Amino acid sequence: MSQYVNEVLENLKKKYPAEPLFIQAATEILNSLAPVVEAEPKYRKHKVLERLVEPERIISFRVCWQDDKGEIQVNNGYRVQFNSAIGPYKGGIRFHPNVNQDTLKFLGFEQILKNSLTSLPMGGGKGGANFDPAGKSDSEIMRFCQAFMSELYRHIGPDTDVPAGDIGVGGREVGFMFGQYKKLANEFTGVLTGKGLNWGGSLVRPEATGFGVVYFCEEMLKTKGDSLKGKRVAVSGFGNVAWGAVQKANHLGAKVVTISGPDGYIYDEAGIDLEKAAYMPEMLRTNPRSVAPFAEKYKSAKFIAGKRPWEVKVDVALPCAIQNELNLDDAKALFANGCQVVTEGSNMSSTLEAVEFFMHNTGKIMFSPGKASNAGGVATSGLEMSQNSMRYNWTREEVDAKLHQIMVNIHKACVDAAAKFGTPGNYVNGANIAGFLKVADAMIDQGLV
Repeated sequence: MSQYVNEVLENLKKKYPAEPLFIQAATEILNSLAPVVEAEPKYRKHKVLERLVEPERIISFRVCWQDDKGEIQVNNGYRVQFNSAIGPYKGGIRFHPNVNQDTLKFLGFEQILKNSLTSLPMGGGKGGANFDPAGKSDSEIMRFCQAFMSELYRHIGPDTDVPAGDIGVGGREVGFMFGQYKKLANEFTGVLTGKGLNWGGSLVRPEATGFGVVYFCEEMLKTKGDSLKGKRVAVSGFGNVAWGAVQKANHLGAKVVTISGPDGYIYDEAGIDLEKAAYMPEMLRTNPRSVAPFAEKYKSAKFIAGKRPWEVKVDVALPCAIQNELNLDDAKALFANGCQVVTEGSNMSSTLEAVEFFMHNTGKIMFSPGKASNAGGVATSGLEMSQNSMRYNWTREEVDAKLHQIMVNIHKACVDAAAKFGTPGNYVNGANIAGFLKVADAMIDQGLV
């Protein structure tokens, strides 16, 4: 390990002992940057790592709102504006009971490099609240979103910070927040992405992350002279990312045999085809905590309670649910069952131990970190920003083609960076290095700001 990297990590651990997710993300990223910072003394001279790991700004606030019973509720809201060296802050808003500053710092830190990889001018940020939309009425969600935006609107704007959706925040929530921003700021601008199609949204955006994951996976297989056609695929999750991944995998000729939820996973040997995939958004709306209804609707499907799908024998694994959903035992099970590719769809899907296992077995099983392979969502958000700026809409085919090319370019950037710095085939190193170089050089160019 680089002495410089070690010093920065040790200082981080001392400063933030109660932020394990952020420390995990920093450890994975900084360790892979060791060859770069050793080869280029300018990064140590300008204290780039020390500056990179500290957010430029963290905004925290209370969110007071009234439920349908007339009772006042209080939640915590946050926006972590991590790095704006290459563009306005860009990253999602997450509504989930487990949201805290640690979660958002890890997500925001990863977002810096992810956005850099897209080649679009976007900095890194993340936000959210410890609010649970599950079981809430539309009126309650509207009141919460309005209260949340009443605090956040002071700190965002089309050239400052452009939030998007994330877990718990879809088109409905974005609409309520946008309406409140428009009222308070007295302007109609592209301040949020993931908007409705009839008021500034982009085609393909809901499916974009999942589409991008599959496009990236296809590029990985191409390096071995292979493709997704005929492959058995395990997908986790059943939200937008998983939904997009299932669709695009079917389009490319793969057979998806699993999806999952917090309560367990679905195994469908007949395959989760496009008709079955169309049921996923409805299932998510009616019960976002359970995937079991899928097996009730489709008799070929079986519900396995309390387990993850990584025990199923597949060629390709696409974890698309949440962070740390794939641990060392899962990684070993996939490897033992002959899995060829693991392409992350959620942010930091795999634990550090699982990532180390995959990296140790590079050449036998390919592994891509989410910051590279799930960048299709934020890339399409960037395309939405461009359309808003031009007051113009691209067709579905145009957006999909642009997304596809961005994912091809990200894959090439990862492969090239990994090879240049002595670790060919290592997508973790390649993604981190390729994303870092652009941001780090921009930080040096702009001086101490």
